[in-house]
Amino acid sequence: MFIPKMRFVIGSIGFLLAGNLSSYAYGQSQSQQLIQKNSPLHPQQQNLLNSSIKLTSNFSFLPASCNLNNSAPCQNQPSTNTNTFTNTLYQPQLLSQAYKVIDELQKYQFSINGNKLFSSAQLSGNKINFNQGDLLATLINTRKYYQDHANNDPNILRPGVLETQGVSVEDITKTLDFMISILQEDIANNRTTRLQDPNFINSNFRVIKWSAYNPKEPQRKNLRITKYAVFVHPGSRKKTAKFNIPLYSLKDTANTDEFYTKYSKQDVLSGIYEPGGKEFGKVEPIVYMTREGLEEALMQGTILVDLGGGSSAYFNVDRSNKIPYVKGLNRRSQKRYWYFREVKDIKGYGYKIDQKISIKPGVTFAGDVLNIGLGRMIVMEYMQNGRKQLRMGVIADTGGAFLPNFYQLDFLAGIFQNQNSFNQHIKQLPEYATAYILIKK
Repeated sequence: MFIPKMRFVIGSIGFLLAGNLSSYAYGQSQSQQLIQKNSPLHPQQQNLLNSSIKLTSNFSFLPASCNLNNSAPCQNQPSTNTNTFTNTLYQPQLLSQAYKVIDELQKYQFSINGNKLFSSAQLSGNKINFNQGDLLATLINTRKYYQDHANNDPNILRPGVLETQGVSVEDITKTLDFMISILQEDIANNRTTRLQDPNFINSNFRVIKWSAYNPKEPQRKNLRITKYAVFVHPGSRKKTAKFNIPLYSLKDTANTDEFYTKYSKQDVLSGIYEPGGKEFGKVEPIVYMTREGLEEALMQGTILVDLGGGSSAYFNVDRSNKIPYVKGLNRRSQKRYWYFREVKDIKGYGYKIDQKISIKPGVTFAGDVLNIGLGRMIVMEYMQNGRKQLRMGVIADTGGAFLPNFYQLDFLAGIFQNQNSFNQHIKQLPEYATAYILIKK
């Protein structure tokens, strides 16, 4: 992926904290909606948010009685396990189409009209493609991230630009819960899941067409679909003549001492952490690679290192030096640098390395988590060999190329031995596609 995986609420206090909160007036044809704020939380507001949000310990899966024909709508059933965002900061507002866009540092960049991005739509065509088991696993992990980390990661509680369409974070979690329930039931009954039927989707979900917004290409409305992968690269646990570029891991002291934010990638490669370097001993080398292997790891976020003798290990980005990624600049010239940790599987979005979402290829998109949002269900539509294709996945990853970004998604294509096999595989995938976001009715 482009630089990896980095990876709300207006209430009655909004008027008292007008200097810190952005409140919006919203207008919608049929009903007033609850919204959440667009700008980063002030520490005092965050304390209130943490004390007011309650997520129950069980997912609100639908009961087995919700066993429908493929095209029939499935209504939500009362359940004592329903997840709720009981938020005392909420207050009814009129819907507005103005959304304040923020960057990676959560600074205001510009405002955008949500109605220029989104419109109501319907899916048409044949079966929606995805691997049922892989999508289920990724959805469960994404939903669990909301369940476990809402208090520690307020970024996921931003409704983002979809609030201009009356979509709340609770709508997102209900969508995930419903899809998990349907997938579990269909897999248990050894049948093709109803989620692959466009008629079932149209009956049970709001289908929101997402039109790309890119000031450099104002006429293009289809989203750019880039692809990322996990590549297998040779390496060594010890430094050798061939494998002489380390991936570094930060020590626990880095939680309070952010010394590493002072140094660019070029500084690191100059040897500041090596014996004789001015920061020697502050980080740990965890594996050694070639320079090309390093660049692939930095670009993709996760790398599978072949250690020889049948041994291999995944390494995933942990924290960056907080230098922004520069779009269009050659990757070797980028000053942005990432520190890694060894992990057990492919990791996506997360506020810290030990809490990142485990993701699967073929069903995962990386996107703008701050402005579009985590857990948004995506269907991309494109033509292949003269036939319309539909493919579903979830935004469960992010990266520096997406902050902010309203015109691009990055599709996790798979695990590949080399660029040639990767390039052959992605020839089957679109460069641009019509994108839809699904929200449970």
